[in-house]
Amino acid sequence: MTSVLDDNVHCVAIKGTFDDCQDIVKELFADLDFKKQYALGAVNSINWARIMFQITYYFYTYFKLFPSLDGEISFSVPTGNFGDILAGYYAKRMGLPIKHLIVATNSNDILHRFFTQGKYDKYPVKQTMSPSMDIGISSNFERYLYDLFDHDATRLSKAMQDFKTTGKLHVEGEELKRAQKDFASACATEKHQAETIRQYQDKFNYTLCPHTACGISAAEQLRGSLKWASVRNHAMVVLGTAHPGKFADNVIETTGVQVKLPPALDQLMTAKTRYQVLNNSSEEVRHAIESNVQGFRLFPSSLWSLIRKLPCCALR
Repeated sequence: MTSVLDDNVHCVAIKGTFDDCQDIVKELFADLDFKKQYALGAVNSINWARIMFQITYYFYTYFKLFPSLDGEISFSVPTGNFGDILAGYYAKRMGLPIKHLIVATNSNDILHRFFTQGKYDKYPVKQTMSPSMDIGISSNFERYLYDLFDHDATRLSKAMQDFKTTGKLHVEGEELKRAQKDFASACATEKHQAETIRQYQDKFNYTLCPHTACGISAAEQLRGSLKWASVRNHAMVVLGTAHPGKFADNVIETTGVQVKLPPALDQLMTAKTRYQVLNNSSEEVRHAIESNVQGFRLFPSSLWSLIRKLPCCALR
C-alpha cells in the first residue's frame, strides 16, 4: 500500500500494535459527525461487507468438492481478528453443512483460551512469525457474542464495557458448551509453525506461509479428538492466507529454501514508497485526515440533501 503514490492515497504508520490501530479507527468512527464529514469507511472486517464476501467462498469450496465428500465439510481457519472464521460460522447458520470450524491461533491465543476455558482475557501482544495474527483483542468476536448471548444487546454492551475496563470476559456452563459446539480451537506456537512449514516443504515440496501453517497445525492437533479418521471421505479444508514470499526471511530460515516471488510482488520490493509515521494517538490521526482530505464529501451538499429525502435510500 505504501507504494501507491497517487495524490489521493495517504498511508499512515502508527507507533503501536494492530490493537492500537484498530482502537483509533473505532474511536474516529464513533464520532459520527467526523465520520460523515470525511466519509470514513473501512475495508477490513470492521466493514460488514467484508464478512459477506468471505461467506461466499465457504459455499464455493463446498460445491467445488461435492459430491466427492461425505456430505459435510470442515474448515481450519488461521485467525486473529475473528473475521474470516466468523464468515464460516454465518455460512453454517445459513445452512452450509459444516461439521467443524477450527479457530487456529498463534501464541496470541485469546480466542483459543476462550473456546477451551471460557476466558477471554487480554494479554500483551507477542511478536511472532505470523504477524497478521498478532492481535490481542479480536474485533469481530463481539459479533459472535451477540449470538451467544441470545441477541441480548444490553448484556453484550455491559460485557464489552467491563472488558474494556478490566481486560476480562468470562462465560461458563451451558454458554461455554454452546461456544465449544460452534468452534473447536488450537494454538500453533512458533515451534508448531516452523515444524509444519518444514514438514510440508520436505514431504510435499509445498511452501507454506506462517499463517497457513497455523491452520494446518491446528487441524493436525485436533485430528484425533475430532475423529475425522472414522468418517469416510470427510473433507478438511485449511484456508491459505498469504504468499510465503511476504514472509521470506522466516520461511528461508525454517526450510533453507529460497522463496521465488511472483513478478508483481518482486517489483514492489524496490518500488518507491510514501507514508508518514504518527504516534499512537487518535488526535494525530484525526489531524492527518483533516489536513489531507480537507473536508471531502462524497456528494455536493445539495445532492446529498436530495438523496437523503429519497425513501429508497433512507440515508442517515
